[in-house]
Amino acid sequence: MRSPVRTRQDLDDFRVLVVEDEHLYATAIAREISRHGLQCDIAFSAGEALDRVQSATYQVILLDHRLPDDDGIRLIPILLARQTSASLIVMTAYESIDSAVQAIRQGADDYLVKETSLDPIVNAVLEVRRKHEIHSGQARWDEHRRGGLLGSSQAINRVREEIRKVATRRDTTVLLTGETGAGKEVAARYLHSLSAPEGSPFIAVDCVALPSPLVESLLFGHEKGAFTGADRTKHGAFQEAGEGTIFLDEIGEMDLSLQGKLLRVLETRSFQRVGSVREYPVKARVVAATNRDLLEEVQQGRFRFDLYQRLAVFPVHLPPLRERGEDVLVLARHFVSFFSRKMGVRVKPLGREVEAYLMSYDFPGNVRELKNVIERAIILTDSDTIEPRHLPERILRRDSDPRRSSTRPSLPFDFIPGVDTLETLEFKMIRNALDQAHGVKSEAARLLGISRFQLLRRLEKHRLKKDDG
Repeated sequence: MRSPVRTRQDLDDFRVLVVEDEHLYATAIAREISRHGLQCDIAFSAGEALDRVQSATYQVILLDHRLPDDDGIRLIPILLARQTSASLIVMTAYESIDSAVQAIRQGADDYLVKETSLDPIVNAVLEVRRKHEIHSGQARWDEHRRGGLLGSSQAINRVREEIRKVATRRDTTVLLTGETGAGKEVAARYLHSLSAPEGSPFIAVDCVALPSPLVESLLFGHEKGAFTGADRTKHGAFQEAGEGTIFLDEIGEMDLSLQGKLLRVLETRSFQRVGSVREYPVKARVVAATNRDLLEEVQQGRFRFDLYQRLAVFPVHLPPLRERGEDVLVLARHFVSFFSRKMGVRVKPLGREVEAYLMSYDFPGNVRELKNVIERAIILTDSDTIEPRHLPERILRRDSDPRRSSTRPSLPFDFIPGVDTLETLEFKMIRNALDQAHGVKSEAARLLGISRFQLLRRLEKHRLKKDDG
């Protein structure tokens, strides 16, 4: 039976530092704390404590009042200056109200008297951990709702930077482009979280889901009696959005007749409800998204050029997942954590073999497909480990994807699942691609489905020659 959620990854983020010169006592505290699955380091002096906080991050510091080389109370602000998010608890063998007051004033969170039982100290640490789990868990859920753009690839860093820059320009219309599932709504919500007033709504409208008359009513609202079935006045998305964000998804699918009305709204920053002549101001930021080439749509007569110009004031292109390198693993780990919490189960971090399969797949459905793969895998596993057998057949059989190039290098013939590391697999694939491309770097990068710059970075990492070619 699965346990309530508490992943190993969560606990790995939580570290405790015991600063205590009595070796037996310090070791006993560390042993008891470690029994609860937490990492615990020991410093036997003030000098050693200062070295520790320089090289690691701690959530709790247990500090002895009297140390052989310094006074613990004097050390408090110095430690907290280097560990700004840590909870500091002073331990003393001698109860003193004056010392307790002084410790709290210096920034300590608690002041405990050493007793025969270690329970008060351990319980204080566990209480900090409980609050930390609540806070970090909430932060992760908030991040998911905001749509934080995860990853460290050059491609996604560029997107984040562009969004941060345009966030301060509330009146600027943003056009998000990219393949289906690349994360356009995620990017829109990220922009909303950076720029909209606290608590303001994010209103998403799917321009392809409804017939044009209904989309018009959905966007602008309608007056009672405006059409058959309009038995009451209804606010539209532009009014509901207030000072927030209105997200027009799949704008390339919008009917031409409605495109003209939307153009007028963007030009005048005002709208009329269906069946009314009254003008209402538009206060929301407008963000549109499409997986189509709108300039191609303009040439084919399916999209208005003037509307394109109005929408594409600040275009942002969302790269497909296959161009984001190891962001695949960053996102996969995020989804494992997210769905573990959502389903109330415990799932271990992904193993090397599973990660290798994920990295070798193109993900034509992009981030959305990866998210679905991880959710499915967690549902299928009856233990706390995701195994290759829990992945879809299309990922296990790399040649089954019709969008994969037939010239794309396959897994090296001597790849041994469960033995080769992901780094070894990457090295082998790069060597394989270079052999197929006869040493031409740009061709090898094409075969691997990455940019030439990304290939050069990997050549440097693996200490392979990266002369131009």
